[in-house]
Amino acid sequence: MKAQSRRDGDPEFLSTLERGLSVLRAFDQTRPEMQLSEVAAVTGLNPAVVRRCLNTLVKLGYVAQHGRRFLLRPEVLVFGSAYLASMNLEEVAAPALQTVRDSTGDSASLAVLSGDDVLYLLHVSTNRTIRLRAGVGTRFPIYATSLGRILLAYRDDEAIEDYLSRAKLERLTEHTITSAATLRKMLKTARKDGYASAQDELDYGIVSVSVPVMASGDQVAAAINCSTSTTRVSREELIETRLPELRAAARKIGDALDRWPFLLHSLKQV
Repeated sequence: MKAQSRRDGDPEFLSTLERGLSVLRAFDQTRPEMQLSEVAAVTGLNPAVVRRCLNTLVKLGYVAQHGRRFLLRPEVLVFGSAYLASMNLEEVAAPALQTVRDSTGDSASLAVLSGDDVLYLLHVSTNRTIRLRAGVGTRFPIYATSLGRILLAYRDDEAIEDYLSRAKLERLTEHTITSAATLRKMLKTARKDGYASAQDELDYGIVSVSVPVMASGDQVAAAINCSTSTTRVSREELIETRLPELRAAARKIGDALDRWPFLLHSLKQV
């Protein structure tokens, strides 16, 4: 459901809160510091509105001001840490991911969809160096990742077509799939096969395979993956050897989610 449809006709929707959150979300790895005018450009908000939001966030301790530039303060971490602590996500899912990591030597992650991105909620890394690192809170575009593809594949046809009609399928490497028609076919195949894979699409030298985490029967709550370097294993070998490990881990996490219904409810895609 789009944000516009959520707020249309809802007398209890707080536009002020929405604006404040959009200002916080404007800061990222590519924009760690911004002037007021830059924040306004990123959010699309009126500069006067942005000034009031920033002033409030500064006084609350979530944003710092250095001269004419603004940046986030560590206090914003309370939101993410509160979610992880209250939902017991690590207790529920981390042991299964660690088993995958230990048995394969690959990094393993759990993620959900967030807008047009895949959002990492858990990540168990290895000591091997890869070009692109991931961690809790990392976001990558849906279309270029195996996690994003398998999660999108299990959405209904309307949601898939909505994504394909508006997503900017930008070329991240020469191997990135940027054709909506090709991606649509890949999503159908992923749903039929129960897994998705990607190689050299998000960045060179990275290969991954992902499976859905099912809970409460056939409900897709999240997805997990194995990711490693193409110098270690080919895409074909990764699929053949890692799928059994991933599927076993997904079943364990799904069973655990059924015992923690509040966590399952929080993972539902809206």
